[in-house]
This record gives sequence, structure tokens and C-alpha cells, in this order.
Amino acid sequence: MCLQHIPVLTKEVVHHLSIKPQGCYVDATLGGGGHSEEILKYLSQGFLYAFDQDPFVINLCTAKFRHHQNISLINNNFAFLHDELLIKRKIKGIDGILFDLGLSSFQIDDPQRGFSYLKDTALDMRMNPSQKLTAQEILNTYDFKNLKNIFWFYGNEPKAHAIAKAIIKARPLKTTLELVGLIDRFYSFYVPRRKGHSSKRIFQALRIEVNQELTCLEKGLQQSLKLLNKNGTIVVISFNSLEDRLVKNFFKK
Repeated sequence: MCLQHIPVLTKEVVHHLSIKPQGCYVDATLGGGGHSEEILKYLSQGFLYAFDQDPFVINLCTAKFRHHQNISLINNNFAFLHDELLIKRKIKGIDGILFDLGLSSFQIDDPQRGFSYLKDTALDMRMNPSQKLTAQEILNTYDFKNLKNIFWFYGNEPKAHAIAKAIIKARPLKTTLELVGLIDRFYSFYVPRRKGHSSKRIFQALRIEVNQELTCLEKGLQQSLKLLNKNGTIVVISFNSLEDRLVKNFFKK
């Protein structure tokens, strides 16, 4: 099977990393391997450590990079950069680190993962399938206050209060389209459909909660600074305002 994912801003990533041929670099979000593949073109005697918490990604990229001797694939979240690099591998200095946040297209397209509001599947949304917490558990066990806060703070959902009440009343929810149907009925009753799919914000909020994305990002950034060599570079590609704000605030400190 081939990973169908086109990396974004590849030229910009390479430019800002200012890759040294003998340098040591980290791709904190391997995904389809597109950015790693590009970085390797500029490394002659250098080395690249590529992280991904999804074992499916690691398995496929192991085959993709089987002929490369200067890359190591690490099946872990970038929140554990310190443990994986400094503690386990005694790597004390990194010249550049890339974070390409969010989902890969093949994760969205996989009908078994539950990330898409266009496919009928279990409410999963785990980037790491070995973790216990799923979107289904959140929807069916979290109390009203927690659901409302997740939808509001992680999804910027203006109807967070009412949607949380509707979900609790409709329990148990098992599939993505059950949730989509509930939200669609809710929006058709209350207000005209906004730009974009009516479920987009709720799905984003659930995904962030399931994977603790903002907490992991903050940990990853903090550990990156400790690992970075003098004049090293951290490059972050963000896709929503929550990530963007967190990253900007981090670098202002």
C-alpha cells in the first residue's frame, strides 16, 4: 500500500531549516514521509530522526525509506522527544526540527479511523490506535460541562452549550454519521448552515481532545528548545487558530 499524501510548503521547510549536509535533524511528524524525503536529499553525512505515533505510518515508511541509511523512524508522539533522543539515543544536539501539525490525508481517508464526517464508521479519532480514549467514549461518558468546554475551546463552536445537551439526550452514539445526523438536524432547526460542513468544528474539537494535541504540542516545543543546537531552527506548520496561537505565544516567551 502507498501513502497518498502531498506535503505542504516543502520548499519553505527546506529553506528555513537551512540544512547542513552533516547536520542532525528531526521530522516530528513523519506522516507520508514527504518532508523527510526532501530533507534527506540535502543530508550527505547527516542524520534524520522521524517521529510518528501512528504504527501504520511507521510500517509503510519503513518500506519507503528502506534504502536510506541516515534515517531512523521512531514510533512515538513528539511529546517524547527528550526521552527518545536524549535518554534512549544520547543525542544532545539537533540542528533543526519540523512540526507539520494536523492530520495526513490518508488518515482522513481511512474509513476505519473515524476522522471524517463524510464516512460512516466508528467514532474513533485516535492517531495512536493503542491508546484507550476514543471519541465514542468522550461523547458517551463526559458530563455536560466537559463536553460544552471541549466544543467551545477546541472547536470554537458557538452552539457548544446546546449541542452538548443534545448529545447527552441522544446517547449512546456509536458512529460518525449518527453524530453528523444529530448536528445536521440541530443546525437545520436553529440557524442556516454556516460556511463549511456543520460538523467540522465538533469533529476538530473531539480529535484534539482524544489525542491531547495542544498538550503534546506544548511539550514537544519545550523539549525542542532544550535539544536544539545554537543557531538551530524550529519550523512549525499549523492549520488551525489554536495551534497558531499556542506556537506564537511559545516563541514570544
